[in-house]
Amino acid sequence: MQDKNNITELMTEIGNKAHTATRSLALATTDQKNTALRFTEEYLRNNIDTVLAANAKDMASGQEKGLSDAMLDRLKLDADRVHGIADGLHSISKLDDPVGEIITEWDRPNGLKISRIRVPLGVIGIIYESRPNVTADAGALCLKSGNAAILRGGSDSLHSSKAIHTALQHGLLKAGLDENAVQLVPTRDREAVGEMLRMSGVIDIIVPRGGRSLVERVQNESRVPVFAHLEGICHVYIDELADPLKAREVTLNAKMRRTGICGSAETLLVDNNALNFIGDTLDALLDAGCELRGDKTISGMDNRIIPASENDWHTEYLAPVLSIKTVGGVQGAIDHIAKYSSGHTETIITEDKVIADRFLREVDSAIVMHNASTQFADGGEFGMGAEIGIATGRIHARGPVGLEQLTSFKYQVRGSGQTRP
Repeated sequence: MQDKNNITELMTEIGNKAHTATRSLALATTDQKNTALRFTEEYLRNNIDTVLAANAKDMASGQEKGLSDAMLDRLKLDADRVHGIADGLHSISKLDDPVGEIITEWDRPNGLKISRIRVPLGVIGIIYESRPNVTADAGALCLKSGNAAILRGGSDSLHSSKAIHTALQHGLLKAGLDENAVQLVPTRDREAVGEMLRMSGVIDIIVPRGGRSLVERVQNESRVPVFAHLEGICHVYIDELADPLKAREVTLNAKMRRTGICGSAETLLVDNNALNFIGDTLDALLDAGCELRGDKTISGMDNRIIPASENDWHTEYLAPVLSIKTVGGVQGAIDHIAKYSSGHTETIITEDKVIADRFLREVDSAIVMHNASTQFADGGEFGMGAEIGIATGRIHARGPVGLEQLTSFKYQVRGSGQTRP
């Protein structure tokens, strides 16, 4: 562990460089920012072997530490995943630049012309765990939205994050932009996180991406505003008027496509009147290796289903485990979600548009879906190119945090010599 004074000096230097970079980055042209992203994308595609070699070091270390399969899956990179990261950069480069957009404008009776204009937030601190792709996604989104980024990746992914950060710096320099616009904290020392949380005069927004302990720490200790979600306790509700095939396929995908992501379903709610066709869904989940924990009705349907406890409705498993509860129609589903959901993502499976519209209207989560897998809760899938995280609070950013959510606004007022009486 480094000396605390050294960590303070390191973070002060990083913060000062980021603050300086914001001034030039906020004025960078769209072409400059897109050029930086294109060179970053090109560098990653041409240096896959270097990125994978760095990731292999992290994977070996993670296996030695006994990281869970879910954590190792988050950490792992292969050629397809690196190309996926590059694809995300390409997508972001093609998105409209939000900076300078006129949100609205109007004229006053006294002749003043008022416009509300999008502007960058400033310096964004991103604290994340074992997802090296966040280095690229967060760096690119901050760059395109005119914000300087301070990235503090998890200790488990440090080698991978450094390799990806090298690509970002390459892109910035090739585009003639300040390389300090995207900085990676180069230490595993946890005190660096504490320093970031106290940098209220430098960092404008903190975004934590990781497990409950990380997010709780950030929310409890930060002197800087936070975009975050604490957990992803996501629900699938199968209505009595659901198409049985859609119910099976959507539920299976929502739970089992990738169990370690925050958009993975953790609780399945089943209408009492849908029990006659739910068996195929349960069989598909069991056959896929999912452990099922059901209430008395569900556990009585198959001896392979474990009885659920009250704690299961509160649990984000991030593993092939799913809790299942029967409810009395859509009202029962809405009530259960209101009590147990973390406000992340919920979906209803039904062919009844009226019931679907009621669910979409009354469920108060950041993302609410109809006949679609919760695993679509992702900025890339929303057409945002990528996301810096999912926000479940009620400030201006909610759901996937993309380019638009990384901006604020200012007012421009144009007059012709008016004075106020």
